[in-house]
Order: sequence, then structure tokens, then C-alpha cells
Amino acid sequence: MRDKHIQIPADAELLKLLNRKVGEELNLGKNRVQILLWIKFIFYFGTSVFLYYSLYHITNPVYFILCFIAYGFISLLFAFNFAHDFSHNAIFKSKWLNNLSYSIIYTLKGAHAEAWKKRHIHSHHYAPNVEAYDSDLKIAKFIRVTPGSEQKWYHRFQHIYAPFAYTTYSLFWVFIKDFIILYSDDEFTEKEEKGFTYHLSFWIQKLVYICYLLVFPVLFSAMNWPWVIAGFLCMHLAQSLFLLFTFFMTHHVESTAYPTTDEQGYINTSWVLNQIRSSNDMHPFSPIANFILGGFNNHIAHHLFPHYHHIYYPTINKIIYRVLREHNIEPNQTSYWGGIVSHLRLLRHMGGD
Repeated sequence: MRDKHIQIPADAELLKLLNRKVGEELNLGKNRVQILLWIKFIFYFGTSVFLYYSLYHITNPVYFILCFIAYGFISLLFAFNFAHDFSHNAIFKSKWLNNLSYSIIYTLKGAHAEAWKKRHIHSHHYAPNVEAYDSDLKIAKFIRVTPGSEQKWYHRFQHIYAPFAYTTYSLFWVFIKDFIILYSDDEFTEKEEKGFTYHLSFWIQKLVYICYLLVFPVLFSAMNWPWVIAGFLCMHLAQSLFLLFTFFMTHHVESTAYPTTDEQGYINTSWVLNQIRSSNDMHPFSPIANFILGGFNNHIAHHLFPHYHHIYYPTINKIIYRVLREHNIEPNQTSYWGGIVSHLRLLRHMGGD
């Protein structure tokens, strides 16, 4: 689905070259990948289970809240490292098994799996940072990141209030955004797709999430319900800040591009340069950063090769960066903390300063 990008022969050859070089030079053995996958799964899943189990045995309210926060953070990293690759069918050969595993993990995070996957793969991956094509640009009006979008007086202060607003995002996603998508006309999902099965999966996923993170701790933990609510809210505030900064830094820093469209909806760049110019990498060659962030730090590689598991990305990046630099294309790259600073600078610039 690249028909709305302009066709540039040199860029088409660049994409062919990248695919050929990765195919020829990627030598990471499958056995090693399987071992690394199991190590990651045992670490993130095991730690998540341990922290959730601990919620039912802690009697100190402060430790209970800290445990809730730690569970939210680790389970989010578990989703980073597995759910994203499951959504791209990059782990199992079976699409059904990939989708089932993806849906289970998203259910544990409270998000409606079907809605996110549809918008992510068919919208965001098709044309990142392109208005009217990328569903991720449909953010609240009090945050302005897209050049040419409507500018309000309060955007002058968005670099100040944004971090506070970001702490509410996962709560907004779980309890408001998913419901808006379910009951509104959605240009990214056909009406016939929102049938009985779609609605059934939505309510099952929401019910499971509310039960295991709110109802069960109220009924079976040592804490009274106000402490459970407090722990649940603190978990969301902490994980949401990390989630949104990480998400925003992959596409919204000072150096990332925002391709425009003409009156017919054609995008003013090729598909391959759209993916490269609009994405930002953070520590792209670091195995540690890749282990923690599950490939989100290697976003150019992910957009060009989403069918590869993120364990391959540091190696793929060495190939991508070499080829791009040979063609005088410098990939966008920041550190993690540098990305936060650059994102806030972008907000300040887009606010009018």
C-alpha cells in the first residue's frame, strides 16, 4: 500500500538495496534468537507475575503502591518486548497464534487489541507523520506537533504542561479513547468490522482488565479499597509518562519530518524516505537499550523491516546506517534523555516560541 507516495526511481533502488543487503548480511542464527527470546520472556513475564503475586501479600500501604507502580512498569516493558512484535507476526509462523498472544498481552494492559492493531499497521506504518493518514497524529488538541495544524494560544505553554498531561494518557486510552473508537465513525476501521465479534472482544478485554487489577485486589489483597484505587492510579500515572515520552520520541523530535500531501492526497515523498525521515532512533546499536525497550529505540529498522523480530534490529541497524550514509542520508538519532529534551524543544517551537 504505497500508491499515495510519489514514485522516485532512486529511492526505489535504495529500498531494493537495503532489502538485499539485510538479506545477505544478517547472520544472527535462529537458535541464538530463540534463546534470547526465552531469556526475555522468562525475565519480563516472570517479574510481572512475581510483582502481581506480591500485591496480595504486602501489608504496608506504601510498599503496596510501590509494588503496583513496579508491576505497571515491568508489564509495560513486557508489552513493548512482545506485543508489538506479535502484532506484526514477527515471532510465530502462525498468524493466529501471533494475534492470540498479542491480544492477551494487550488485554493485560487494558487496551482494546483490535482497535490499536488495525490503526497501527494500516495507518501509522503506511505513512508515519502524514496528516490524515497516520492515526497516531490524532492526539488531543492541547498538544501540537504537526506543522500546519491549528495553533492555539495555550500551545505557547505546551512544553511546560505536556509532561503533566502525559501522566493521564494510559487512563485516557483504557477508559475513554477505546470507547470513543468503538462507538464513533472511524475512518481507519470499516463499519462492518465493528460487528458482534469486535464488540464481544472489546467487553471481554475490558472486563478482564478491571477484574484482575481492581476487583481481585480489592477482594483478596490485604489492602482496603482506597489503597487499591490509589495504587492503580499511581501505576497509571507513572507508566503513562514513560509510555508517552517513549512513543513520542520515536517520531516527534526536532529532526523528524512531517511530509505533506497535495489536493489529491498524494504524499510529497517516497515510501522509504517517509519511513526514514519521520522516525527517530535512540541508542540504535545498543543491545541493552534493545533489551529494555523491545525495539522501540530502533524505529527506522522497525518501519523498514517490521517482519523481523526486534532482536535483529541492532545488527540490521549497522547495515541500514552504512547504506544510508553511503547515499548521504543521515538517520535521525538521539539518546533516550536527549530525545526527551528534543521532544520538549519541538513542543516549544510548535507552540510559537
